[in-house]
Amino acid sequence: MKTRILCTALLALTAGLVVQGAEVTPAELRAKALDFFGVLPDKMPGSEHDTPARIELGRQLYFDNRLSVNDSQPCNTCHRLDENRAGVDNEPTSGGAFNKRGDRNSPTTLNAGFHFAQFWDGRAEDLKEQAKGPVLNSVEMAMPDEATVVKKLKAVAEYRQGFAKAFPGTPDPVTYDHMAEAIAAFERTLITRDRFDDFQKGDDRALSAAELKGLDLFLSVGCTTCHNGPVLGANSFQKVGLIHPYETKDLGRFLVTQEEGDEYRFKVPSLRNVVLTWPYFHDGKQTDLRDTTIKMAHMQLDRKLEPAEADALTALMHAFTDKARAKK
Repeated sequence: MKTRILCTALLALTAGLVVQGAEVTPAELRAKALDFFGVLPDKMPGSEHDTPARIELGRQLYFDNRLSVNDSQPCNTCHRLDENRAGVDNEPTSGGAFNKRGDRNSPTTLNAGFHFAQFWDGRAEDLKEQAKGPVLNSVEMAMPDEATVVKKLKAVAEYRQGFAKAFPGTPDPVTYDHMAEAIAAFERTLITRDRFDDFQKGDDRALSAAELKGLDLFLSVGCTTCHNGPVLGANSFQKVGLIHPYETKDLGRFLVTQEEGDEYRFKVPSLRNVVLTWPYFHDGKQTDLRDTTIKMAHMQLDRKLEPAEADALTALMHAFTDKARAKK
């Protein structure tokens, strides 16, 4: 039980599974799933203040190369939404404005506003605070300071008009704070809809037999200790390499808090859209979901998964994929 309580970021991918002696019905699975997860809400926290003008401004900023020092990349470079992508670039780590690589994998922006904190180490409280970071990060978009960003935005007539519409009644609407708030407003619209929620809302045909088996296993072995809530995670920090250490020099949450016990702890990632948001782990060193399942079982539970167990969990993960982005 102690091991389950201390499960790490991807415990749901690694649980030591045992097929239950008696089959459970979809209704029984649904009742359990609703207790642990619920469904994704229709709106994200903070969206009550968003307006169409503010959301549109945020969309323009998200895709604008001019937020980088050399006009080479927008937010969308690392968190791709074009071509119906899943808010990631599917790179182990992302290249910045000067082709420098960061040391952590870029998380998805899909459903990110439901997370309890932002970044792998949780150093940003919300989407607005998160949006301020990469623009000034020397490895990422590399703008030298807030004043330079604001000057660049004010030089664009379209932005002077857009900020005025998005933040009416303010004497100087083009500010760095407003830029971040607009991007956050746009990101608060990035809510995905998947077959798992369809199942939880009463559709017995939403999940395949293999996915139902995976859900039964997921619910029965304690995966929900870490992967619970509407986004199936993203509401706690856990240590990676609990039983068998994971080879990493990244101290994770400790670099933010400097508190003993936070070494190698990272935000538990959401399992929504996990099939699309590879590669995995904070360093992006795992590319295959099934292999990740097996590796995590060894590291976190000291268990060698049976092939059928890994298959069942991997099957379930496909039900967490946004229907608009799912490959047919």
